Amino acid sequence: MTQPLKLYNTLSRRKELFEPLNPPYVGMYVCGPTVYNYVHLGNVRTFLTFDTLYRYLTFIGYKVRYVRNLTDVGHLVGDGDEGEDKIGRMAKLEKVEPMEIVQRFTNDFHTVMAQFNTIPPSIEPTATGHMVEQIEAVQTLLAKKLAYESNGSVYFDIETYNQQGGNYGKLSGRILDDLLNETRELDGQSEKRNPLDFAIWKRASPEHIMRWNSPWGEGFPGWHLECTCMSTKYLGKQFDIHGGGMDLKFPHHECEIAQGDGLTGHDPVRYWMHSNMLTVNGQKMSKSLGNSFLPAELFAGSHYLLEQAYSPMTVRFFMLQSHYRSTLDFSNDALKAAQKGYRRLANGLRVVKTMSYRPDESVSADMAKQEDIRKAVQQFYEAMNDDLNTAVAIAQVFTLLKYVNMLYLNQLQPAALGDDVFTLLKESFSTFMQDVLGLKEEGSDNQPVLEGLLTLYREYKEQRQYDKVDQIRSYFKAQGLAIKDMKHQIDWAYEE
Repeated sequence: MTQPLKLYNTLSRRKELFEPLNPPYVGMYVCGPTVYNYVHLGNVRTFLTFDTLYRYLTFIGYKVRYVRNLTDVGHLVGDGDEGEDKIGRMAKLEKVEPMEIVQRFTNDFHTVMAQFNTIPPSIEPTATGHMVEQIEAVQTLLAKKLAYESNGSVYFDIETYNQQGGNYGKLSGRILDDLLNETRELDGQSEKRNPLDFAIWKRASPEHIMRWNSPWGEGFPGWHLECTCMSTKYLGKQFDIHGGGMDLKFPHHECEIAQGDGLTGHDPVRYWMHSNMLTVNGQKMSKSLGNSFLPAELFAGSHYLLEQAYSPMTVRFFMLQSHYRSTLDFSNDALKAAQKGYRRLANGLRVVKTMSYRPDESVSADMAKQEDIRKAVQQFYEAMNDDLNTAVAIAQVFTLLKYVNMLYLNQLQPAALGDDVFTLLKESFSTFMQDVLGLKEEGSDNQPVLEGLLTLYREYKEQRQYDKVDQIRSYFKAQGLAIKDMKHQIDWAYEE
């Protein structure tokens, strides 16, 4: 009997049994990118984490509505309440319309997500597309005395919220008095009653490009408000899962809880989940340290810290080898090891697609191997049900790969496993790898060319044209492949 799914809830700081509000339906919201620049690897890790969760929930029978937003206004430089809009700033620098910046980097984001084989969300709303909902939310919070207008801007009143039973700081574990002591009044904050109050609507300064009419004058919504409005619109006043990077826990998600609670009277989210950060050779990944690289640089091997190029599936496999809540360190050695591991699995996937069961009454059943396969399958589920432990789950896939290779090399006969276990092995290996982990066989579009070259290889070898045999071997090697020349069969595989 496989254990039920448990997820780590950042709010309770423990693993909890996953019990959706309206099974088999699950509502999941994930904070998407601010589309003012190319998506960075920290974002990618977050989106791969929740793509895997989306895949697994769907795989075990849930009907998931996955909402992931695009921030196209309101996210200011420095993530605070003052300064330029990130998209507006980029538009000024390039002397183009803000929506041109949004479109360019939205397109790039979608391209990168497709390269990593992520499934698109069910709904991908934008902040600018939900201005009416955000203005209405501001009006509601004002009517409830949980917000106040000041000089054309509207701020959420944290002190009043706490007096009315709220608990600002509970997600991040920060105590309000400590936050107040840490806060220093900055320029432009004098219009706030409390330095911790955050903007839900900002008055647009004369130089601010992106602006909308509102009851409080021309302005734009605060960064935190969009997620509250879009998540509740598409998932309800309370929904199951809210995901994001660890860096969003405070203040972004803390503010979402306060807004949602203020609007509806109860916490909006049941399970808060956060993926951890990336490091490079033990150091925090950042532009200032020069150790931050983009997905395109990984794929091309063009960054000075990279010794070679790494394919999208290699990087996806690398990220899945660590638990999503642990820090993940990028290094060439780790990426090379991941490349080798991924190629072994990809070759197994190619092989397993060609396998078929052959009954043979002369072959005795191997009960130990049958039991080992069943155990690996069950332990895969147990690992995934233990807060999405992909690292342990992948180890079980390698156990299955061992038996796939034994069958391929005729070291094990299908009849020794029996039809049921043989089918379990074949289907589990394929579905775990492709449907759950999202790892696909790369280069499959080139397979007809490779198969054609193998035919020529056989012919040249029979004709003893060894110079041409060596040329074909060299081509395969350049592709990261090797020709397996066995006694009864010639095939190709990823190099070990």
